[in-house]
Amino acid sequence: MIFYKYNTYGSVTAPYKLKFKIHNLQIQKIMSTVYVTQDDSFIGKIDERLQVKFDKKTILDVPLIKIKGLVIMGRASISPVAISELLQNKISLSFLTTYGKYIGCLEPDMGKNIYLRNAQWKAAGESPQAIHLTKAFVRGKLKNYRYSLLKSQRTHSEIDLKNNLNQLQNTIKSLEKASTIDSIRGYEGAGSAAYLGCFEHLIRNEKFSFKIRNRRPPLDPVNSLLSLGYSLLTHDIQSAINIVGFDPYLGYLHTQRYGRPSLALDLMEEFRPLIVDAVVLKAINCRILTPEDFITEPVSNAVSLTKEALHKFLRLYQEKKLSKFKHPVMQKQYTYQESFEIQARFLAKYLTEQIDKYPPLVMK
Repeated sequence: MIFYKYNTYGSVTAPYKLKFKIHNLQIQKIMSTVYVTQDDSFIGKIDERLQVKFDKKTILDVPLIKIKGLVIMGRASISPVAISELLQNKISLSFLTTYGKYIGCLEPDMGKNIYLRNAQWKAAGESPQAIHLTKAFVRGKLKNYRYSLLKSQRTHSEIDLKNNLNQLQNTIKSLEKASTIDSIRGYEGAGSAAYLGCFEHLIRNEKFSFKIRNRRPPLDPVNSLLSLGYSLLTHDIQSAINIVGFDPYLGYLHTQRYGRPSLALDLMEEFRPLIVDAVVLKAINCRILTPEDFITEPVSNAVSLTKEALHKFLRLYQEKKLSKFKHPVMQKQYTYQESFEIQARFLAKYLTEQIDKYPPLVMK
């Protein structure tokens, strides 16, 4: 299945102008991100258009000007000409495995804003700016964890989340006293453990269960969905920070590692419970996905979605990105897709000393 939503982007506060079409194809495109899930398909460039062919038939033909990102999931191949055109048009290209594990990406030039990247590099290490940012990223994540648990508690009063909520609240208070990045990481781990420790209670479908977070590879359906969702979110956040002009590989909370987009992982922390966890719970609790929608690899025991179920999950993820909320700082309605770049620009303003603090996205 394929979903189109084209946008005309102005400034960070400009609304998206959308047109909507639906076709029955093995690709999905919403908000100018194209997901290619058809194995053995071929992606090429004809004139100023991107074409995807399978079995000698064209299954997608779209102007390059309408594309902001391309995600290849599985064994699709792409021509060198198409890759060159994507880079020249500053269109990010990410590669994921069939079950959603992030492999890597090809990125366009970072842009001309050397002043921003200079500020980003200067703040690396145990600088006051890095400590402030890591604390803000973790605070945003833990407060949104608490927001999600409180929301579930109100909806389902039979669930007892009091101890986990208290643990999160105490961790958030203690976080403010942290003075090193390692201690901040420790509080992040403690808060995440409190949240994941009751994630099982948020699942209201007796056919699914969650005991522990596992990945590389995910070994059960719930972990499979979480890993897939976080991979998709990584691509979206990385695209946003590329637009602003950051070096995506230099982060503060996440340590530097060859090929790891640490800054994207930093910024996505506050979005994890709001987008991915919410989508996973909806897919399970609303019985959109069933145990029959998952397959297990014979050697690695990695669990992944069938092609048809993958399309369902991609649709849920994109619908969530397009849902609107009142941004707590901007005090206006924005989609989560727009808020990725809004938060990246807040980050840029803090590092270049245009604002005194970085405000993480915290739902209330």
